[in-house]
Amino acid sequence: MTAHDRSAKAHAGQSVLAELPGDFMMWVLIISELLVFGAALLAFLAVRATKAEIFAAGQASLNATAGALNTVVLVTSGMLAARALALRRQEERRKARLSLAAAGGLGIVFLLVKWAEYSSEFAKGIGIETSPFFTFYFLITGFHALHVVAGLVILALVARWDSVRNIETGIAFWHMVDLVWVLLFPIIYLLK
Repeated sequence: MTAHDRSAKAHAGQSVLAELPGDFMMWVLIISELLVFGAALLAFLAVRATKAEIFAAGQASLNATAGALNTVVLVTSGMLAARALALRRQEERRKARLSLAAAGGLGIVFLLVKWAEYSSEFAKGIGIETSPFFTFYFLITGFHALHVVAGLVILALVARWDSVRNIETGIAFWHMVDLVWVLLFPIIYLLK
């Protein structure tokens, strides 16, 4: 490979990175978070394979309807966040901010539904130490809920400082939160 070929290849790699929406460091964070959640889900599935009965009993205790509702809530929130970006690109700043506020409002709904689920489990005497299933359930979904809280802060910040680049960066994180839940819900609540 000649020096010119290496230079052209390096430039092509840089242009791909330059085309990512938002800030590059947010993408580094997103990829690292996806790796953490992926490892947690793989561990969940590995332990599930060795303790299928315990995991089936734990899963039967969960409220799949609440999990499905939260899936609809987060996917709708992601759609509103994407709408905010489109509105901001059209110089509709007020409408973009309202759309970000609505996306954040649905994030709060998600947390309230998750809190109701946790409260229901606690009322039944179920906690993080009840079984391996519930250890994973509370750790993984709790870690996700913390990401929802972080996403709400990010959405509020980008609504305040609403450049297109800031909104792109913020909603990239919010979409990661959506994506993780779309994977968590069927694996934890539905997979038999």
